[in-house]
Amino acid sequence: MREPLKTVVSLAMSLGECPLWDHRHRRLHWIDIHAGRIYSWAQDDNVEPHFIELDEPVGSLALSADGLLAATASGLWLLDSDGHKRQLTANPEWLQGAGNRFNDGRCDAQGRFWVGTLDRNETASSAALYCWNGDSLDRHLSGLVISNGLAFSPDGAWMYHADSLRRQVWRYPYDARTGQPGQGEPWIDLDAMGLEGVPDGAAIDSSGRYWCALYGGAQVACFDALGHHLFSIEVPCPHPTMVAFGGTDLRTLYVTTARQHLSPEQAAQWPQAGSLFACQVDVPGLAEPVLGR
Repeated sequence: MREPLKTVVSLAMSLGECPLWDHRHRRLHWIDIHAGRIYSWAQDDNVEPHFIELDEPVGSLALSADGLLAATASGLWLLDSDGHKRQLTANPEWLQGAGNRFNDGRCDAQGRFWVGTLDRNETASSAALYCWNGDSLDRHLSGLVISNGLAFSPDGAWMYHADSLRRQVWRYPYDARTGQPGQGEPWIDLDAMGLEGVPDGAAIDSSGRYWCALYGGAQVACFDALGHHLFSIEVPCPHPTMVAFGGTDLRTLYVTTARQHLSPEQAAQWPQAGSLFACQVDVPGLAEPVLGR
């Protein structure tokens, strides 16, 4: 019997997202997108997480040499431990607040940062997937609505990506040397599998299994390397948003959740919505790469 998820930090985040385990300092980072808030927490400290607030929404994080990379609405920023920030590049779709913000992102094993956008109204195919290679922000996929589900296979041969509302995860052969994805193909089809929710944030474990939060489906689904659904872990609220592997042995599965889109009656029914959850898993995850390495 699999261990159920338990609340590890009680919060009321509107849109908790992007848990990121920093193996160097044994800390977990995550965000509340709409609040522009970045949390940092070490479970062993037995204290509340501390946080910093930016002056704009923040969509995803990655590890950098001296702190964090934050993909905010306006661009990509390096943050040091004091919260000081330096912009690497602007978001070409933000348009002074009239366009699309950055959303899900992560580094590949070579330290390139892949990040997508989402349509500001979450209805039109105006979003895209980009890669920051250290010198330029290059567009690779267009015609997206909500870019999500980024992950890379342990051997670096595949890149996984979802456009959430289409309820599919695609895989792309990936040239790790050049950072170029090949022709994509459908890999996971939630309609065909009868799974509820849409694919949100994801992570790969060391055996190549793809773990994906199904937003609106109250579950985290685990798929094998061929895209077959193996099992799901129930989440005690409707909107899980992303997963990450952490802890000293990378066997702790962390899950962020959202409180948005809940009616007052639903919020009362699921009081822990917007909190951080965790459980132990049998197969460890992979250490997150560091930007530029």
